[in-house]
Amino acid sequence: MNNRNFERAMDLFSALIVGEEVSKRTGKNADLYDAYTSNAEVNEILDTMLKKLGLKLYDSNESLFVSAGDHNRVFGFSNEELKRMMGLRLNKELYLCYYIIYNVMTMFYHSSASYTYLEYVKCEDVIEAVSASLKNVTDKINLLARNELEESSFELLAITWDEQPVIGKEDAAVRASRGSKAGYVKTAFNFLISQNLFAEAQERYYPTERFHALMRHYFEEERGRLFEMEQALMMEGEKEDAAY
Repeated sequence: MNNRNFERAMDLFSALIVGEEVSKRTGKNADLYDAYTSNAEVNEILDTMLKKLGLKLYDSNESLFVSAGDHNRVFGFSNEELKRMMGLRLNKELYLCYYIIYNVMTMFYHSSASYTYLEYVKCEDVIEAVSASLKNVTDKINLLARNELEESSFELLAITWDEQPVIGKEDAAVRASRGSKAGYVKTAFNFLISQNLFAEAQERYYPTERFHALMRHYFEEERGRLFEMEQALMMEGEKEDAAY
């Protein structure tokens, strides 16, 4: 192994792990990006280190990003850690934020090849999307749920969401809270901003390049349970349309 290549791989690993931008497009750490794309040994060393630590590397738009894989206890978050970070107390509140985040994702992507070309979203857009999505799921929950536990879980999410006012009575502006639909959406967006997935300006939320990189790979690689249910709903909708 060439010592110089090992050092470059370590420099690249260090930059990625602390959240520095590594991009040829913007010029930030462009030399490290070039080392990864043009030097096979640097590429191999970095990929080996990341795999050993359960991390995934994404190359998108001449920029590199890392993300923790599933059940990564070192670089990922447990439910308890997420609740503390987001100011939540109960699992149902956390799962509601998960659901909100998933709906934010699908406002931009339905698959790796179906970007909707939205420039930004606003809180009220997300509230409308979540309300419509939960109604669609609960209306057809008997067809979608794998078991009674899953059925009751989605019903609890819908109840938790529906019992919230759109905005808190004392809120002059939308703020993160557990007291309103807008508060839950703001909580979810604050988390996304902290992870460099969104940027906010004048109550508009813009996806970052990191968001786009992760979303393209999510629909190609992960395809979790919510994705499966959304696809099932789409198929049911197509069947109903065909019947007419």
